[in-house]
Amino acid sequence: MKLDSKVPAGPIQEKWDKHRFAMKLVNPANKRKYSVIVVGTGLAGASAAASLGELGYNVLNFCIQDSPRRAHSIAAQGGINAAKNYPNDGDSIWRLFYDTVKGGDYRSREANVYRLAQVSNNIIDQCVAQGVPFAREYGGLLDNRSFGGAQVSRTFYARGQTGQQLLLGAYSSLMRQIKKGQVKMYARREMLNLVVVNGKARGIIVRNLIDGKLERYSADAVILATGGYGNVYYLSTNAINSNATAAWRCHKKGAFFANPCFTQIHPTCIPFSGDHQSKLTLMSESLRNDGRVWVPKKKGDKRHPNDIPEEERDYYLERRYPSFGNLVPRDVASRNAKDVCDEGRGVGETGVAVYLDFRDSIQRLGRDKIEEKYGNLFEMYERITAENPYEVPMRIYPAVHYTMGGLWVDYNLMSTIPGLHVLGEANFSDHGANRLGASALMQGLADGYFVIPYTIGDYLATAELEQIDTDHAEFERAEKEVQERIDKLLAVSGSKTVKEFHQQLGKIMWNKVGMARDEKGLKEAIEEINSLREEFWKNVKVSGRAEDFNKNLEFAGRVADYLELSELMARDALNRSESCGGHFRLESQTEEGEAKRDDENFSYVAAWEFKGVGAEPELHKETLVFENVKLTQRSYK
Repeated sequence: MKLDSKVPAGPIQEKWDKHRFAMKLVNPANKRKYSVIVVGTGLAGASAAASLGELGYNVLNFCIQDSPRRAHSIAAQGGINAAKNYPNDGDSIWRLFYDTVKGGDYRSREANVYRLAQVSNNIIDQCVAQGVPFAREYGGLLDNRSFGGAQVSRTFYARGQTGQQLLLGAYSSLMRQIKKGQVKMYARREMLNLVVVNGKARGIIVRNLIDGKLERYSADAVILATGGYGNVYYLSTNAINSNATAAWRCHKKGAFFANPCFTQIHPTCIPFSGDHQSKLTLMSESLRNDGRVWVPKKKGDKRHPNDIPEEERDYYLERRYPSFGNLVPRDVASRNAKDVCDEGRGVGETGVAVYLDFRDSIQRLGRDKIEEKYGNLFEMYERITAENPYEVPMRIYPAVHYTMGGLWVDYNLMSTIPGLHVLGEANFSDHGANRLGASALMQGLADGYFVIPYTIGDYLATAELEQIDTDHAEFERAEKEVQERIDKLLAVSGSKTVKEFHQQLGKIMWNKVGMARDEKGLKEAIEEINSLREEFWKNVKVSGRAEDFNKNLEFAGRVADYLELSELMARDALNRSESCGGHFRLESQTEEGEAKRDDENFSYVAAWEFKGVGAEPELHKETLVFENVKLTQRSYK
């Protein structure tokens, strides 16, 4: 299959406008004849379902939680980017586009990124109209703060609860459509298979998580908005229910998986404390606006941080990157934190942490001002650590947070399976090898509110869609595949828990496919993952029945998928023998220890085709063309 990105011709500033005009439309009366499945109710899923319902389509919306407002988007803290230039500090659509391409280390598709920057301003207007309580400055305008990877303030926020407030805005619009009957909501369902009829996505198989029954649903198109795959590492900042199953099952049905090795390590997380933990807690990147990152200059200095004088502190980000300081992008900040800890200058009991210190900001601005901006984050930190960050510096360390890879999509957000559209973190399209902070919320809402309502109309208006129902043979076949996998899991009757396998996999991934990777470690990881997967299917213990509410069975299915996806991640990382963004190969770095790209050989999207479990996948390449941004060594000094 030849990858066709379907990027329209012409100047980048005109591509989206001209493309919208060139696309076919479905007239208002005919929209009532079409049904669309939307899987997921986070920012991308909820905004898409609400928008399509408002347009008149019949929407079936599915979520794994008991309520759509519990989607993991609610956990986002710091903000959402847009090029409004309210502070009048030099921002523009072009600068947001440039910063995003550069921040992704020149591994994203230019046209998609420009469109994202272009519609960013519409997102803010939409959310304000919905009543999202963005912070405001003294004059009444919406306030902005700075985030990593930019030298302007373009991040709109609602204290440290931005994701929650944006999701409530989308949720209110979604509930309006549910009340009208345009959207049917199916909670507590997990998508376990995609149904493909005559080459087109026409439905899904889900498991009702309460009674265990498998259910079939058909539609004219399917939209996947199920988030990323960070939990393959076991410990991450993602909710435990966040998983890769829906996307991975689509991959096994023919959807190419793009850039799976591009995972993001977030630099400001509460450090790991022991094997009892099931997840890690994120502290918003916005804290780096006013907090200063440092470690002692001497190795093994275990003094209380308040007893270490200024001249014995190393503010290493400010020292190494004077132009951006503590606001370097996440990948740069994370690698530097790892480096100083590896040198023996880490802090805390484990020595695997650095300080994020608000002493100077509190002295300059006053405690009240800091509390106004970050109060809920400080409270959360104190509840978890029993330390007061107004009086003692926070301890932070990098942790897995976001995945830039995902199912490959074209400019219309359609995968390599016609009719299967993929939005938000579940696709690969906008962030390249590293996502700038506050851009995830921007992409999710851009895809749901302002892209998919146009592009899915073009698909429905032009595709030949036969009348089918859930009695079709392909639904029978897809359901049988799911049932056989469930039966196989329950039949193993081994002695090792699902959690034990997941923890083992997480350690392999973190140690060998984590912040730093090399050829030897990646080859070892592939062998170890294969062995672990083989052991899983011989010795996993899955108690309970399929016909019940069974969390053990749920997690077993997801870990089985992680054991397949993780191998693809390691293979992709092994193939990409350059460093770029969050993918850091030890063999490919500059003299100063920065990521060293190989544009001649790796300026492409790696889109992998599934060839069977354990078999080597087939690599397809989408060449990245840069007509508007000059490829340079990324520098934040």
